[in-house]
Amino acid sequence: MPRIEPAPTPLSEPFWEATRADTLKAQRCNSCQMFVWYPRDFCPECLGADLTWVQLQGTGSIYSFNVMRKPGNPMMGDEVPYVVALVDLDEGIRMTTNIVGVDPESVSCDQRVVVDWSVELEDGRKLPTFTPLPT
Repeated sequence: MPRIEPAPTPLSEPFWEATRADTLKAQRCNSCQMFVWYPRDFCPECLGADLTWVQLQGTGSIYSFNVMRKPGNPMMGDEVPYVVALVDLDEGIRMTTNIVGVDPESVSCDQRVVVDWSVELEDGRKLPTFTPLPT
């Protein structure tokens, strides 16, 4: 079965377009300088509407994770075991993602990770997954 692919919206289109070039982007509020994730029309901190898309470093730390031994979705059956994680990016954004390229048993909280662009969607967009940084 194919993977369920997220549908871009007019609001999220700049994010998805950047993934085609292996670039991770998020919005930043020009009024209070807070990074905004997930894409929104207004800053959740100051309610400012002057948001700009900016490139992120693509590095962070695992806040929490779960090793999925039974797929939450039948379409992911061929992928088990896989890791679903919350990654705290260095810019202060917490992103839900997958940890790839490593034995799931070696994943740990506070582990440093970097964005990985190995999961390509049917239309050329890519999912930002993460892999551990070498220690």
